[in-house]
Amino acid sequence: MSVFKDQILAGRVAFVTGGTSGIGLGVAKALALQGARVMINGRNPEKLAAAVAEIQAAGIEAGGGQADGIAADVRNYDALAAAIAQCRAQWGLIDILLCGAAGNFPAPVTGMSANGFKAVMDIDVLGTFNACRAAHEHLRAPGASVVAISANHASVAYAMQAHVCAAKAGVERLLQVLALEWGPQGIRCNLVNPGPIDDTEGMRRLAPTPEARAASVKSVPLGRFGTKDDIANLVLFLCSEAGAYCNGGVFVCDGGQALMGARAMG
Repeated sequence: MSVFKDQILAGRVAFVTGGTSGIGLGVAKALALQGARVMINGRNPEKLAAAVAEIQAAGIEAGGGQADGIAADVRNYDALAAAIAQCRAQWGLIDILLCGAAGNFPAPVTGMSANGFKAVMDIDVLGTFNACRAAHEHLRAPGASVVAISANHASVAYAMQAHVCAAKAGVERLLQVLALEWGPQGIRCNLVNPGPIDDTEGMRRLAPTPEARAASVKSVPLGRFGTKDDIANLVLFLCSEAGAYCNGGVFVCDGGQALMGARAMG
């Protein structure tokens, strides 16, 4: 449940990559409930349609929000650029770009193929670059907000996660360079680093057993998994006037887990 009581994003347009499930869908729903017109992007047309239906069923019309979807692979620049241009043509300049597409699977370096490593780098780093580069000409300037959903892997090394650590480090530095380059245009670029968020594909893969879930909870000082609403509320802050002076920041939302160190979190 959002902690924001008013329609703080009424009339704004959002484009969300990776918006068909997990954190991306949770954020997309929150944006729409706060009055934004939200275009979600994903590769699978069936999942895309289901996600749009879920957002529409949340009662967004009462707040003036809308939801629609466009299928495109973030790794394909031309396809993604066409999808973003379609969003602009349908609703106007884009106020919010959320880069949420990501890949993950646990594997040691010696048990990971070159294609497996490349796949995560392509989805995370190339996909984020493609979204930002293609969206730039369609962003409202000044006033737009770009947020990438990243992870603490950018600064904390995790065993079995070399590909993700490398990818998230790339995403973090990319967004910070954009904060420098686009800040003078009035476009803000920030990152959100979730911790273990319940009811997501990432947690189902990284903590597939009751024992693994218990160990993950133990690694969080607050003693619980995060929720998709926890992340959505932080994104809402960054995209609203409340976060108007935030640019180039890395906003950790992990219950303090990163403070425990790599061994506790691995």
